[in-house]
Amino acid sequence: MTAILGISAFYHDSAAALIVNGEIVAAAQEERFTRKKHDPAFPTRAVEYCLNQAGISEDDLDYVVFYEKPFVKFERLMETYLMYAPSGFRSFVMAIPVWLKEKLFIKRQIRKAIGTNTKAKLVFVEHHESHAASAFFPCPFEEAAILTLDGVGEWCTTTWGVGKGNKIDLMSQITFPHSLGLLYSAFTYHCGFKVNSGEYKLMGLAPYGKPVYADRIRDQLMDIKPDGSFWMDMQYFNYCQGLTMTNHRFSQLFDMSPRKPESALEQKHMDMAASVQLVTEEIVLATAKHIHEQTGQKNLVLAGGVALNCVANGRLLREGPFDNVWIQPAAGDAGGALGGAQFVWHHLLENERTISETTDSQSGSLVGPSFTTDQVVDFLKTTKAKYTICGSDDELTERVAELLGKEKVVGWFQGRMEYGPRALGARSIIGDPRSPKMQSVMNLKIKYRESFRPFAPIVMKEKASEWFEIDPKHDSPYMLVVAPVKETKRTNLTEKQEQTLNQSDDLCERVNVPRSEVPAITHVDYSARLQTVDDVRNPRLHQLLGRFNESTGCPILVNTSFNVRGEPIVCTPEDAYRCFLATEMDVLVLENCILLKSENETGQTPEEREAYFAQFALD
Repeated sequence: MTAILGISAFYHDSAAALIVNGEIVAAAQEERFTRKKHDPAFPTRAVEYCLNQAGISEDDLDYVVFYEKPFVKFERLMETYLMYAPSGFRSFVMAIPVWLKEKLFIKRQIRKAIGTNTKAKLVFVEHHESHAASAFFPCPFEEAAILTLDGVGEWCTTTWGVGKGNKIDLMSQITFPHSLGLLYSAFTYHCGFKVNSGEYKLMGLAPYGKPVYADRIRDQLMDIKPDGSFWMDMQYFNYCQGLTMTNHRFSQLFDMSPRKPESALEQKHMDMAASVQLVTEEIVLATAKHIHEQTGQKNLVLAGGVALNCVANGRLLREGPFDNVWIQPAAGDAGGALGGAQFVWHHLLENERTISETTDSQSGSLVGPSFTTDQVVDFLKTTKAKYTICGSDDELTERVAELLGKEKVVGWFQGRMEYGPRALGARSIIGDPRSPKMQSVMNLKIKYRESFRPFAPIVMKEKASEWFEIDPKHDSPYMLVVAPVKETKRTNLTEKQEQTLNQSDDLCERVNVPRSEVPAITHVDYSARLQTVDDVRNPRLHQLLGRFNESTGCPILVNTSFNVRGEPIVCTPEDAYRCFLATEMDVLVLENCILLKSENETGQTPEEREAYFAQFALD
């Protein structure tokens, strides 16, 4: 037996992943256990979970792999500060003590965490090698082109190459400070969202705007080449030496100061979002075209934070030159833990890959903790909750489908937790997509988040092409592709909707009125962030969709992550139960147990509810 533990930590979304004899046994982000969103700390509890899941101890580990090379990253940091000195001194003073205290001594922290007597060898893999490995080794292709895009690793911000068999070869790169990820984060910051977590909000805001600033980005901020490579004019940015992403020149260029978080959104913010989104898509498409020409590969795999931009991914799938595209579901830094471990197993130890004929090797990315119905019951007995237990999957899915058809909002807690930022039907809140009010109910009464935020559809894989513009040969199992709703499923505005359009005080709500047969998952531009569900990766969820389709003629449900704004996705039955009580969720399904809010008075005072939400910083 060969056990390899991968670790990512100290920037954001720290995580641990364990592979045994090449198989993914367990993987999870630290935030799910500590309840601190994007927790960057050493993933002590995630490591503990991975070892327990495999039934092994630290002494059984053969390798421990860290997802990047700290000394090379420190070299980049010091060179950058020296280049910009004496400006940036405040940032330098804040950063260096953290590096000298812990980030340069990761080897010592790992040894302390896993025991000084362990036989495990320590390996440090380059950041973008970890991303590339996480993209290629679990994919369902024998060979593929590889593209990684993010903010920055050690020096690289973009790499591309080829994976064949058990080897990857990265052939080209773009280096810091020129970064597509940092460009997008700069606009995220300037539009008032939190860097490294608010980028998906900017993507969701983009359809409300027009790309009126796109030429300004192309002409002033960047020099973009036909092959997708680019050079950024750093006089407009502050991230190399300062504590902000943009500076006064950036504000002057776009005639606006950075928006204050939580302040009102204006049309100019939507236009900025639309503009940087368009430029991002153009760069991704141009890069993909160049890689296709250079490699001759028919398959492409993606990883890195920019690979979570599902709008760009959708265009790449529909308009790009590749026959097939596969994206690592934990594409950000958390996925580096898995990629680092797989890089050692396949590339360094030269173990062969086994390619499945039907699916990838990531098991639907459902590789986190799970709980049996007996464990759920044991927990519920410690509360005053009233619940019923279903004796079979048929009984459970039939009852839940009936509740969904009555427009009930359901917390759905099933099986192993998702690895990566998306809720994929294991820790989800679901609802009826046909309901015109479902989006506002979920946003304002369940998630407590901005009104413009869209929700994703989950759809039976075999029915997806009937409702969305996606080729039947393609799927989107990890909610990483945006596809338009089919024109045949769109509807004209009613008189009442026209009144909503004209009378609402909310700028986003004025344009985001229902325009399809499934309005709760249709964004203002008729797009939807699609997850296809099959009976191999998630059979119980597929059965629920089938039941709902039988009773309603609709094979789709609304899907959003099981959490409130600022909170990590729930991990345990206790996490789910507390979230259920604190929100206006109607139903909670914990494995085979069903709890109705109507039968379970929360007993919470307004102060207790406020205390629950106060735990989680606004994100």
